[in-house]
Amino acid sequence: MKLYYSPGASSLAPHIIAYEAGLEIEFDRVDLNTRTTASGRNFSKINPRGYVPALALQCGEVLTEVTVVLEYLADRVPDQRLLPELGSLERYRVREWLGFISTELHKGFDPLWDGPMPDAARQLAVQHLQRHLSYLDTCLSGRSYLMGKDFTVADAYGFTVLNWARFHRIDLSEYAAIETFMRAVAERPMVQRAMQAEGLVRPS
Repeated sequence: MKLYYSPGASSLAPHIIAYEAGLEIEFDRVDLNTRTTASGRNFSKINPRGYVPALALQCGEVLTEVTVVLEYLADRVPDQRLLPELGSLERYRVREWLGFISTELHKGFDPLWDGPMPDAARQLAVQHLQRHLSYLDTCLSGRSYLMGKDFTVADAYGFTVLNWARFHRIDLSEYAAIETFMRAVAERPMVQRAMQAEGLVRPS
């Protein structure tokens, strides 16, 4: 398999899960401005929608959309319990979190990536995010991870998206539980490995 990624983008989440799962995967960096990969391929031919992640399978098929790629990778190694058992209530709870992160947090950041915007528009976008951050902070109170003590694909995705706050000068310090969560995830060895591989942190 090969994961097409761009440093710090949502593809960081499956990059983390690939390492957590111990999967043998190639990684090919994508320049989202030129739509070319480090290996010299035209990324638009791999994923015509033009965004990462994209996961090329051994059968020749390509999976896209971060939540789908995360589930696929986790299901390759069920013993790692990066996803609860298929059909269990806990599995649907993880999917519930994936949906929340995708539609409320991930999409909530979208306007902020579009370049300079009027102060009033930016304030509205940030206020929209803050409402969801307050909800998330309440849910994380007393928990290490979204599902409690067990790290899952939802944590990798949540960490990835919340990490964007630093690029947009959104202060997370008022959300104590979120800050605790971010530290817990960041301290995981495989998270450090993925972030180092993408050039997001320096090797210790």
